[in-house]
Amino acid sequence: MTFTGRPATPATLAVREARDFLFAHGTDYSGAVEGFRWPELTEFNFATQWFDVVAGEHPDRAAVTIVSSDLQAQSWSYAELSRRSDQVARWLRGLGVGEGDRVIVMLNNTIELWELLLALLKIRAVAIPTSTLLSAADLAYRVEHGQARAVAAPGSLRARLDDVPRSVVRIGIGSDVPLGWAPMADSYNAPAEYTPSRPTPADALSLLYFTSGTTARPKLVGHTHVSYPVGHLSTMWWLGVRPGDVHLNISSPGWGKHAWSNFFSPFLAQATVFVFNYERFDAAALMQVMETHEVTTFCAPPTVWRMLIQADLTQLSRPPRELVGAGEPLNPEVISQVRQAWGGTIRDGFGQTEMTCAVGNPPGQVVKDGSMGRPMPGYPVVLLDPVTGERSPEEGEICLDLSQPILGLMAGYHDDPEMTAEACRDGYYHTGDIASTDEEGYLTYVGRADDVFKASDYKISPFELESILLEHPYVTEVAIVPSPDPLRAAVPKAFVCLVQDFAAEQDVAARAIFAHARQRLSGFQRVRILEFVQELPKTISGKIRRVELREQEASRVAEASAEGQYLESDFR
Repeated sequence: MTFTGRPATPATLAVREARDFLFAHGTDYSGAVEGFRWPELTEFNFATQWFDVVAGEHPDRAAVTIVSSDLQAQSWSYAELSRRSDQVARWLRGLGVGEGDRVIVMLNNTIELWELLLALLKIRAVAIPTSTLLSAADLAYRVEHGQARAVAAPGSLRARLDDVPRSVVRIGIGSDVPLGWAPMADSYNAPAEYTPSRPTPADALSLLYFTSGTTARPKLVGHTHVSYPVGHLSTMWWLGVRPGDVHLNISSPGWGKHAWSNFFSPFLAQATVFVFNYERFDAAALMQVMETHEVTTFCAPPTVWRMLIQADLTQLSRPPRELVGAGEPLNPEVISQVRQAWGGTIRDGFGQTEMTCAVGNPPGQVVKDGSMGRPMPGYPVVLLDPVTGERSPEEGEICLDLSQPILGLMAGYHDDPEMTAEACRDGYYHTGDIASTDEEGYLTYVGRADDVFKASDYKISPFELESILLEHPYVTEVAIVPSPDPLRAAVPKAFVCLVQDFAAEQDVAARAIFAHARQRLSGFQRVRILEFVQELPKTISGKIRRVELREQEASRVAEASAEGQYLESDFR
């Protein structure tokens, strides 16, 4: 039987018109920025009014291809994924999961992730993508504060759900699903077709993302059925992904970047999402897989790019057409080595969980090494002086002018109108990031306005880590700062003041504190270096001067001094 998918609707055609405009201006930056308009939508469902329509037009095209660590590949076509997501949608409804229900999606890069996300869109439930690296305490917090109706997770992670109330539905993926859980494999017995009961309002809640900040709790970012699904037209244009492309993005599920490049952007472009599930990073194996499967567009965090240049890049005889980096600025040496070996330039970009790609170096433009590019179509970016709030001609906080429509911006911080109002004060959305600009409008990232930093590709909030370390009885005060690292860009370092009784037992204290951190923190947050100090530098009002500690740590690393510090790797 021929697969027909669903018919295009006026909303489908409006999104397609905006997308095709960007395709037509693929290397025309001025034309794209001046002429692009976000589609005006009152109702839209990405799964039924976009993905299923594409599936009817290109039923046999691979939607997702996954290569396992043993280099075995499996692909699922647009038609297959459309049918399966219909089936999963029917099955979820049978479990009592419906419109508005929140579902924690804590999965690895397995096909169930894409089946489930599409199905949740179809039934108008709200997905809360979550990393599998989270500790049990982190997961319980997210279930409570996200008001989750269900959690979908591999059965192997059952212990992470010990603190989750039994009233929360447990959806199990894999062969070792515990008793009392709903095995997702049962969805294969569900009816094969799903018919939406009514149109999906464009402003209805679709996604919730927890993201770390400098406050005592993670922020909960809310996105609608258009802000990420249609807003990622800007990301698609920045990536340079086109119909029929094979797009490889190295990113862990549960973070906003995964939705950027492993879901919405490639599907908007009618391309193939490509995943390589390696167990341990191996540059040669990655390039072999890219060669074999003819990857055409490649996005990776700086950590991966730094590891790649340690290998022989010439092993890849057919490099991807588009090379993209995201997460933090790349140093010129990495860009230069890749350019010499592959003939292409890594293009940087900027966005947040709160929005889609707002600044970037799109294909065909002059790339200034170190610059993250210029504002994307549909993004009215301005720099404001952090003190006066006035527009700054040279350096300032990256902000968005809210007097203009910005479809790719979040609906707000969920259930937190005060935080939303603070972020959107005075008619601008404030990113909290500082950049400088040149006479041609190219922006160069300077740093965070607060103390949040990134280790590898993960955002780290000092406040969160400090709160955990302060729970230990040996610790009286602590400050977390980034310690420069050649591979990860930075790792968390703790400056610790000990309780007086333990000040003379620093070896014992270091072992105990590292053990406490390993137990209480998720893997990506772990403190890697400790240094004990008598007191922390503070302002006159008593606030810790982390900037002073950051400068001190940068000098220590530059001088290659290891005196007075303890490494986590020494205490395993």
